[in-house]
Amino acid sequence: MKCPYCSSDNTRVIDSRPADDNNSIRRRRLCDVCGKRFTTYEKVETIPLIVIKKDNNREQYDRSKIEAGILRACHKRPVSANQIDALVDEIETEIFNREEKEIASSEIGEIVMDKLKDLEAVAYVRFASVYREFKDINTFMDELKKILDK
Repeated sequence: MKCPYCSSDNTRVIDSRPADDNNSIRRRRLCDVCGKRFTTYEKVETIPLIVIKKDNNREQYDRSKIEAGILRACHKRPVSANQIDALVDEIETEIFNREEKEIASSEIGEIVMDKLKDLEAVAYVRFASVYREFKDINTFMDELKKILDK
């Protein structure tokens, strides 16, 4: 591991412990050349996952796309960055636990909506309005009624 301060390869681990999500290891390292400390995270490499888009094109899974959609849905809502990170971690865990090599983007969207529904109702409706492509106010009202009935 290269030191981020002096780029030396001569670093060593001085402390290891599970990270907050229990899916990675947090390591404190010390550079033997400059003496500075830094933190790294080690995560298990997963099987590459292919997402099947609506138009049947395929592309590699990209966590940042889910994160961006949730960030847009939660804009100006009382949802912390930690809650969003935890939500994306939950979604990712559910997706990878299926142990499939391909997943439809529609399945990912449904998982995101299901998790958002429990976190923040307005963010859920925002996400659903884009994801389900509400064409008019009636489809929007139908979705709101589903939430209010629960």
